[in-house]
This record gives sequence, structure tokens and C-alpha cells, in this order.
Amino acid sequence: MRPGNGGVPELAGAWDVSQAAATNPGAAPDLRAWAELLRLPALFTVPGDALAGAATVSAGPHSRTLLAIGSSLCLYEAGMALNDWADRDEDARDRPHRPLPSGRVRPSSALAAACALTAAGLALASRAGRPALTVAVPLAATVWAYDLALKHTPAGPVAMAAARGLDLLLGAAASTGRAREAVPSAALLATHTLAVTSVSRRETTGGAPLVPLAALATTGLLTHLLARCPRTDVHAPGTAPHRPPDTPSPGGPTPVRAPSPGARIAPPAVAARPRRPGAHARLAGAHPRAVAAHPRTSGAPRTVPRLPAPASDALRLAFALAYPATAARPYLHAALNPSPPLTQRAVGGGIRATIPLQAALTARAGGTPTALLVAALAPLARRFARKVSVT
Repeated sequence: MRPGNGGVPELAGAWDVSQAAATNPGAAPDLRAWAELLRLPALFTVPGDALAGAATVSAGPHSRTLLAIGSSLCLYEAGMALNDWADRDEDARDRPHRPLPSGRVRPSSALAAACALTAAGLALASRAGRPALTVAVPLAATVWAYDLALKHTPAGPVAMAAARGLDLLLGAAASTGRAREAVPSAALLATHTLAVTSVSRRETTGGAPLVPLAALATTGLLTHLLARCPRTDVHAPGTAPHRPPDTPSPGGPTPVRAPSPGARIAPPAVAARPRRPGAHARLAGAHPRAVAAHPRTSGAPRTVPRLPAPASDALRLAFALAYPATAARPYLHAALNPSPPLTQRAVGGGIRATIPLQAALTARAGGTPTALLVAALAPLARRFARKVSVT
């Protein structure tokens, strides 16, 4: 599940390693070859999808969010392995140093890994609940359809964008069971992915200045939306969200409406004796704290931890500006000189810019502490990208 077919030049010695593996097929599995096949540095762009989805529905990370992250990682790596298996003939012609054409990884092993990772991703999603599995199944289908059929068609970038958007919805569905509220954020992330994937289609040939220029314009538009249009349904700490009149607030008394003229007034009901907290739990044989702590039984969803409003706004703006700072310059260079090396760098910059975009979406939804966690993945991705290509 990666955009494009090209990649930045590998480290010195990669070709020597591949030739050594080809002349010694009985050698132990090459861990570096599998790291190149699965493009491990790109993994750091995955957890932010689920975390941003959870923050969008005003939920803090919890166990089901972690299951969604695990499912996303498995499905993402399944797409990576399946991509190289499907492109093995093309890579043998254009990039013979890749793990499959160089003989360091067998094609059957890559296909088996894609199947196993897909099954693991769906299993983790099922553990997160039926809403998460409902999103994970079309996500897995989109990944396989892109790699096997849609990649080289005009629908390829759209399929890749849909996969990223579904990945964010997976985090929302797993965290609260509600994914509809996360659709706007998923659309923004999908738009970014559409731009990156469109650029990646020319990374081995170059020669299309309008595509990186369009990606640059898309980056500017998304930056404007992130910096100028915070979500309006996120209320400040310590304040209640806006509700229409006569709407009961959580934990508060139900408002009483005046009876209409001529209406019959029912006799007052006898108030039941209040039961002590935890009594129902003791009757069921469960510990009161255990029942209150479980989100499905307590009825009180875990909310996103928030910072004071000034600090939250400042960090949201910082993340929104970090996004174009990562992607804009490589796009501009590729537009001015659409050669394969510069186009590959533009693709790499677009992939790395996914992390600050995820952090900005998370902060935009009010989950600033979670956004800091997402942003902390960026230096790790940059460090590992120096050893293994992300494209």
C-alpha cells in the first residue's frame, strides 16, 4: 500500500548484497531485504491515522485504538509485500536491486507474507469490535485491488486515497463505534494521499511538471484549511457544548416543559429508592470499579486529554505549518525540474509530510497531547529513512 513504483537510490553496497544473496540461495533470510520489501520507515506514517481518527470523535487512545493501530500496520505492510510481488517483472527491468528481482526474497514468500498480514489485520480489527471490522474489510479489499488491478489505471490514485481515508475511519470506528464524524478529517488526509500518489506515477520516468505543481497547490489548500478552519464541534475545556433548548445535558436533570392548554396531566410517578453506586455490580458478581471502568458498561466514553486553549491553538498552527514545510520544497523542485531523482524526492517528502498532517488533524480535533505523540514519530521516520528507502 505504497504510492508509485520508483524509489530513492539505495545505500552503497545494496547491489553487492543482492548479488551475494543471489549466488547463495541457501543463506539465512536477509533481514535488510525484508526491511526494504516492507519499507519499514514508512510504518511511522501509519499510527497517526488511527490516533487522528480517535481524536476526531473526541476519544482518547485506549485498548481498542491500539488494536486499530495494529490492524492498520498489518494491512499497510500487506500492501507493501503485495505491491512488490505484483511489480516483480517491472522491477526486474527498472529496479533490479529490489529484494524480489535481486533474489534476496522469493516471490512466493512475499505473497505468503501479504496473505498472512492481511489475515492478522482483519483479526485485530475484529477484536476491536464490529464497527472496526466493518471498516477494515473494505480497507483490505482496497489495498488488494490497488496492487493487483488499479495501480496503473486512472483509478489508482483514487484507490490509494480511499485506503488512507478508510484507515483514519478505522481508528474512529474502533475507538467509539462512530466513524461518520471523522469523514471530514479522512477527506483531508485522502486528498493529500491523492496528490502524493499522482506524483509517484512518474517517479521512474519524470517529465510531468504539472503534477507536482498541482500537488504543491493541494498542499497550500490543505494548509489553509488546517490553519484557518478549526473544528467547531470541539468545545473548550471546562465548558459544555452547545445544545438546543430542552436538551438534557449528560448527568444533569431533564428539563420540564410547560403543559399545553387542555392537556391531561398524568399523576406523578412514585420515585424509586436510589440504589447505592455499585449495587448492580455486586448483584451481578462483578467488582463495581471493573464495571465503571469498562467503556461499554459505564456509558462514559474516555475523552481526549486537552491542553489550555492558547497552547492548543499554538501547537495546532505549528503542526499545520510543519506540513507544507516538509512537502512544499520537494514538490517545487520536481515542478521546476521533473527528473526521476527529484520526482522521487518529492514522493518521499510527501510521504514524510503525512505525519505532521496527521498531527495537525489531531490537534484540530482538540487532542493536542495525542498530536504531540504523533509528531514525535517524524524524527524516527527520518532517521530510519536514511538506511532504508520509503518508496
